[in-house]
Amino acid sequence: MKNMFQLSTCLLGAIVLCAGTGASLAQNPPPPDHPSITVRGQTYTPRSILARNMGTPADQQEQFPPHKVIGEIYYVGTRTLSSFLIVTPAGNILIDSTYERNVPTIAKSVADLGFKFSDVKILLGNHAHGDHQEGDALVKQMTGAQVMAMAEDVPALQAMKPGGKEHPIDKVLHDGDKVTLGGVTLTAHLTAGHTRGCTTWTTTAQEGGKTYNVMFGCSLRPPAVVTPLLVEEFTRAYKTVRALPCDVQLGDHGAQYNMLEKYAKLAEGVPNPFIDPASCTLEADVEEAMFHAILAEQQQAAKP
Repeated sequence: MKNMFQLSTCLLGAIVLCAGTGASLAQNPPPPDHPSITVRGQTYTPRSILARNMGTPADQQEQFPPHKVIGEIYYVGTRTLSSFLIVTPAGNILIDSTYERNVPTIAKSVADLGFKFSDVKILLGNHAHGDHQEGDALVKQMTGAQVMAMAEDVPALQAMKPGGKEHPIDKVLHDGDKVTLGGVTLTAHLTAGHTRGCTTWTTTAQEGGKTYNVMFGCSLRPPAVVTPLLVEEFTRAYKTVRALPCDVQLGDHGAQYNMLEKYAKLAEGVPNPFIDPASCTLEADVEEAMFHAILAEQQQAAKP
């Protein structure tokens, strides 16, 4: 039972740092599961959002059926950790390597779609957390891809050394930079808060003779304690995301864009369910409401 509780505490690591298997419960108590918010009829708490994003340890590793999202954009991640392949005539772009242990699963998904993993020429990431970019070194080792990262996340990435591997960074990016390969251009938007270099990517995709705006959202989830710097960063991030053109909203966790429900509709032969402009601000709505609720609670507790 103790080990199970410690696992739960580690899973909540974005809020409480787990100090190892010897950590006492007194040193690492689980965070309080408040405040509670309701957005579009759905109630959320900090723990429910984290559980929604991460799922079980098995969910984080199990291959999700690889599938076309729109145009030449494909999902190649696990049940809860997103990884996207963008296919171009000059080679392919991969967004998010997830955990190092998942890289073979991602490679299998790429192969299952009929593409070669060795054709990945550029590796991008959403933000410097292990569940999104720990596998960068292994992807580079397997493909020779150029690894590009937002400048503000470089220190956190350099500290990420699975198995002692140095974290590769071939090109440092800045807010507004563009990454182009084979006629496809992605624009990097700094949406800091969750990490200092949290990056929301935008591009376009063609389907049925039409062009659609695609947004690969970075997590907008606030921590349990909001500092003045984070207030500034998150406020800017929410404003930035809301202003981005979007017809197809994706995210670094499938739950952020209702991947399971939308994927199920693909089999029904309905119009592409991922084209859903109405959902483009849903994640921002949820996380901004939670951010303000946490801040209000924090300010109330500070009153004499």
